[in-house]
Amino acid sequence: MPLPLHILHATDRFAVIVKPSGLLSVPGKTIADCVAARVQAHFPNATGPLTVHRLDMETSGLIVFGLDPAAQRDLSMQFERRSVEKKYTAVLAGLLDHDDGEITLPIRADLSRRPLQIVDFVQGYPSTTRYRVLSRDAKARTTRIEFTPITGRSHQLRLHSAAPREIDGKPGGLGMPILGDPLYGDTASASRLLLHASFLAFDEPGTSTRAEFVSDAPF
Repeated sequence: MPLPLHILHATDRFAVIVKPSGLLSVPGKTIADCVAARVQAHFPNATGPLTVHRLDMETSGLIVFGLDPAAQRDLSMQFERRSVEKKYTAVLAGLLDHDDGEITLPIRADLSRRPLQIVDFVQGYPSTTRYRVLSRDAKARTTRIEFTPITGRSHQLRLHSAAPREIDGKPGGLGMPILGDPLYGDTASASRLLLHASFLAFDEPGTSTRAEFVSDAPF
């Protein structure tokens, strides 16, 4: 039997899936089970490649797959042109003292501690995230926030959250890691990484019809 898959919407050209936390987007070095494999099992007539973009294993939420090569190329080009709209919901460890803003930092892989990413003002690649506060919990000292990534660097939202407010005398991140982050925060602070891809909008492949999808965070 095909492995479980939460299909939010599907046509003969693409499928939008709600990925659970803890499941890979694509096969790993030693783990074959992933969203891409489950999509292939559920859509046996789909022709590859399927993958358009990825979510970290610990991140849950919306992810789209092309079900034929032309659809996959079309969707991939939309991501490359940054015409795809994405929003994420997260809960931060701390009370943010302002309501919105933008983070712009040069980041790159930490070659000695993969898969960690670091801020590097010399060799880093530009990354930009806009954010706005959704709510604050004064008792728990947490902030629920909506992220809108403009670029799509690896671990961008996680690093932008956890990076100090000031780095080498320059504006940094929020200084508040996402709850449950095993790489940039405290795993014990939550049962999972509290980061969810909650909104995704793109043009349906081969058309100018805009498609929008919403998935409420399960935390």
